[in-house]
Amino acid sequence: MPAELSHPDTADLELAAVMHALSDPVRLQLVACLAADEGENCGELGRHIELHKSTLSHHYRVLREAGITRTTVTGRTRVMRLRYEDLQARFPGLLDVVFRALAEIVEDDAKWTGSAEDRAKLLSVLKRPMSAH
Repeated sequence: MPAELSHPDTADLELAAVMHALSDPVRLQLVACLAADEGENCGELGRHIELHKSTLSHHYRVLREAGITRTTVTGRTRVMRLRYEDLQARFPGLLDVVFRALAEIVEDDAKWTGSAEDRAKLLSVLKRPMSAH
């Protein structure tokens, strides 16, 4: 049975903590990747980000403690998921704004370093309405 790491309840999500977590470019990149998948193994999620494992772990923790992600643990595997419904319930429209901004970054050739396939996948997810997630 998967275990779940501690994270704040929906009613306890704080806008300042969420905004702080989203203010870092690496964490925004992680959120964009999570938006494109139902859930992502932490090791796979960070494979395109050139940071030390401990630094990535810090970013994962900030996202989880802010209530942006939910992390489940099965054995040695940690899977992260965005908390769409919880964030939408607490801060309606926030993720729509974040996703639109992320789409602009992904569309910018000067800022995008990934593959064309990854770009297309991300844009298809980031541009659809929150209700479709």
